Amino acid sequence: MKLSSSDVNPIATQEALMSAEIGKTAKIVRFHQTGGAEVLQLDELAVPEPGEGEVRLRVKAIGLNRAEVMYRKGQYLYEPKLPAKLGYEASGVVEAIGAGVDRAWLNKTASTVPSFELTRYGVYGEVAIVPAAALAEYPSTLSYEEGTSIWMQYITAYGALVHFGRITRGDFVLLTAASSSVGLAAIEIVKAEGAISIAATRTAAKKAELLALGADHVIVTGEEDLVTRVNEITGGKGARIVFDPVAGPGLEVLAKITAIGGTIFEYGGLDPKPTPYPLFTALGRGLTIKGYTLFEVITNPEAFPRAKQYIFDHIAAGDFKPRIDKVFPLSEIVAAHRYMESNAQIGKIVVTV
Repeated sequence: MKLSSSDVNPIATQEALMSAEIGKTAKIVRFHQTGGAEVLQLDELAVPEPGEGEVRLRVKAIGLNRAEVMYRKGQYLYEPKLPAKLGYEASGVVEAIGAGVDRAWLNKTASTVPSFELTRYGVYGEVAIVPAAALAEYPSTLSYEEGTSIWMQYITAYGALVHFGRITRGDFVLLTAASSSVGLAAIEIVKAEGAISIAATRTAAKKAELLALGADHVIVTGEEDLVTRVNEITGGKGARIVFDPVAGPGLEVLAKITAIGGTIFEYGGLDPKPTPYPLFTALGRGLTIKGYTLFEVITNPEAFPRAKQYIFDHIAAGDFKPRIDKVFPLSEIVAAHRYMESNAQIGKIVVTV
C-alpha cells in the first residue's frame, strides 16, 4: 500500500511553507491521532537543525519494533504528544551536529540505540534528530538494513539473560514469542553462553525455521501442551529462566514450568488481558517475577557499555547475525505496520529510505 498525495497532511505542509527560510524539506512519518496503522502519514516538514547534544541523521533504514505499534495506539509506557513522530531504531549517516557534539561524528555511518523517549524523538523519516549519546557504530560488514536491526533486540535479550539472569552452561531457558527479533536474538545469546534454549511458538509454520536458526527445542503451543513438553525437555526441573513478552493469564502456566528459585522476565504485554500474579505458585517455587525493559541496561553507566561491546564483538565474530524478515520502502510504512501486527514475521521488519 502506497501513500498518495492526498495522504500528506495539509497542516504539516503549511508548517513546512512557514519555515521556508530553511529552504529544504524532508518527509517525516507522523500521526495526528492514535489508532490503527492507517493513522500514519508522510508529512512534508522543514529539515530540522540539531540542538545542543544532538545530531541529524540522514536515514537509510529503519527497524520496526512492537513498542512503536503500541505507542501509535496509545497503549505504550507514555502517551504520545500529537502530532507525534515515532521510531527507535535507524541507521544512516550523520550529516549535521549540534553544539557540544564531537565533530568526529560528522559523515560517520551509525545506528541509533533506543535510549530516548518517543515523546521527544522519532526516527521514521528521511532525516532524524537524535541525541548524540544514542548513536553507536556497528561492524562495517553489515548493511544499513542489518545495522538498524541490532540494538533493541540484542540489548533487550542481553539485559535479561546475561546482565540480570546470569545464564550459564546447561541452564534451560524458555523463550516465548520466539520468532520475534528479540526472540531470535535471545536464541543466539543462549547458545553463545552454552545454555539450552526452548523456543515456544503458536503454530508449526515457524518450527523448522526456529530450529534452523539455532533453537535447541521448539514447542508448538497450538498443538502441544507447554507444561508437559517443558517437563519432558528439562527432566521435570523446569526452566531456570523464562523470557516472556506476552504476559496475560498465561503467566500462571509459565510459573508452573519455571524451576524452583527460577526467574520469569516479563518484558512486554502482547496479551491485552489482565495479568494476574500467580501468588501461590510463586510462593511454592520461590520464584522471582521481574518486570523488565532494556532501559534498565541503557541507563546503567556500567552495564550499557558492556552490553554494546558484548553485542559488537559477537556480531564481528559472526556469532550473531540479525535476521531481516521483510523490507518495505518508506512510502509503504502503513503496510509495514500492518505486517508487524499480522505476527507473520520471523525476525526484523525493516523500512528503507
